[in-house]
Amino acid sequence: MTVQIISRDGEPEYAVLPWGEYQALMQAAGRQEHAEPAAAQPVNALKPSLEQLQALREAKGLSPEALARSVGISPHYLAMIERGERRPDAAILRSLAWTLGLEGWS
Repeated sequence: MTVQIISRDGEPEYAVLPWGEYQALMQAAGRQEHAEPAAAQPVNALKPSLEQLQALREAKGLSPEALARSVGISPHYLAMIERGERRPDAAILRSLAWTLGLEGWS
């Protein structure tokens, strides 16, 4: 069986395996699954825009300092992102999405 383990903070959180192996595992467990996974919505339809960053941060109850610290940037840089003066790189976008519990930005 080919399994990929995804960890968070050093602890295993998810196991990913090929669809055929998943079906075989479910069948062995006595559960019948659908033949194909359900079609997902387009990723862009699920993502809020970066212009909503301040509102998303406030909805989570995070101060600018707390969000900046968790992402690894300065509060000043976060303020420039929230005002639309800077476009963060992909790593910062992923970290912001992770911290805010979003699907992600690219």
